[in-house]
Amino acid sequence: MKEKTVFFCSSCGGESVKWHGQCPHCGEWNTLVEEKVVTENKHGRSNKLRPSVLPQPIAQVSSSSNLRYQLGMSELDNVLGGGLVAGSSLLLGGEPGIGKSTLLLQIANAMGCYGNTLYISGEESLQQIKLRAERLGVDTAQLLLLSETNIDYALEAARQQDIALMIIDSIQAVYTPEISSAPGSVSQVRQAAAACLEIAREQGCAVILVGHVTKEGMLAGPRVLEHMVDTVLYFEGERHSSFRLLRAVKNRFGSTNEIGIFEMTAQGLMPLSQPSLYFLGQRRHNLPGSIVTCVMQGSRPMLLEVQALVAASSFGNPRRLAGGIDYNRLLMIVAVLERKLGLPLANRDIYINIAGGLKIDDTAADLAIAAAIVSSLKDVAVEEGLIIIGEMGLLGEIRFIGSCERRLKEAGSFGFTMTLLPAGCCKSTGDIKVLAVDDLTDALKTIGLL
Repeated sequence: MKEKTVFFCSSCGGESVKWHGQCPHCGEWNTLVEEKVVTENKHGRSNKLRPSVLPQPIAQVSSSSNLRYQLGMSELDNVLGGGLVAGSSLLLGGEPGIGKSTLLLQIANAMGCYGNTLYISGEESLQQIKLRAERLGVDTAQLLLLSETNIDYALEAARQQDIALMIIDSIQAVYTPEISSAPGSVSQVRQAAAACLEIAREQGCAVILVGHVTKEGMLAGPRVLEHMVDTVLYFEGERHSSFRLLRAVKNRFGSTNEIGIFEMTAQGLMPLSQPSLYFLGQRRHNLPGSIVTCVMQGSRPMLLEVQALVAASSFGNPRRLAGGIDYNRLLMIVAVLERKLGLPLANRDIYINIAGGLKIDDTAADLAIAAAIVSSLKDVAVEEGLIIIGEMGLLGEIRFIGSCERRLKEAGSFGFTMTLLPAGCCKSTGDIKVLAVDDLTDALKTIGLL
């Protein structure tokens, strides 16, 4: 047994023999942490291959060996690609208090028809979990609880049980005594995660690891942790809002384009089957600065209200605040409005908000944001029943967008009668009249803002 000191990068997990200000592997600054590791010299390694690891022709490999557990929560099953896969590993990240433990207990309750669930908690006592389970109405007959931070003891208990799902809450709270560093360190997280994944392969049970997030909203710990697991889910939302969003950033058993939308209630997380109704439910009509657009979240069209407020600046530097959209995208749209239309925005404060708390990255909302700014500046409301969709370029052109038919179908189901679209996207269909435009000036003149 030899003990040596190495430096691990807390961002990517890279190993260095000496300290560097910048990680030589990922380029991040001030992320190298000193840790002591114990290595064991192994001799007499065999060069023979076991029969189970011999190469097989691809034609002989079964493609239907993975069993999926349908959880009965439509939004969650949709994000997972059809359900939780037996023998898979899932990493769930989210801010404290966002509802991760509530979601885990609801998953454990849904897994009761497939087998036992072992919930290993390194942060909460068994009494705390019990109280939450009673509040959510979880059937505790198939739920096994264990409060343990030593991952070796916890996994030994898992081997003695016939379980279909194992939950580790959280991976930063458990440790293995084989490594002398503190829980949550790079080496501890990596070793504990590897041991949990081995259990999944041995027993064929699904494993869910809960991960902490940093202040930037990224999963804490080494980046290699995300590469080790099969699925990575982010649980997003404001702590003081009932709206929750579940997003997959990695999924080996499904698409990463899908999202799950939930509402936090006293009975737990409830799927929102009509998110557009949720976002437009409190919208006030015929007000300047309010524009409805349709964005694609995964393969799902969603109607949103873009709100803009343009006011005279009281300071030398005008303020630009963006809620729900990328800040740099807002600066680009404002710059195009100033350059192409000559609007007096240099001395105005501009506030943009996506009503409902959703964060979007679909550029099809560009034209709606620009129209909302002009509507607020001129104090003129757009016509009722109008929805605006389109991406805006730096030259003021309105660019083509995808999934036009699905967006129009969603808009038509909520009573909208007109839509402003880039030319060539889609023809008028059903009860919706399409107003095709080529550039920003033409778009704003069409809806009476210029």
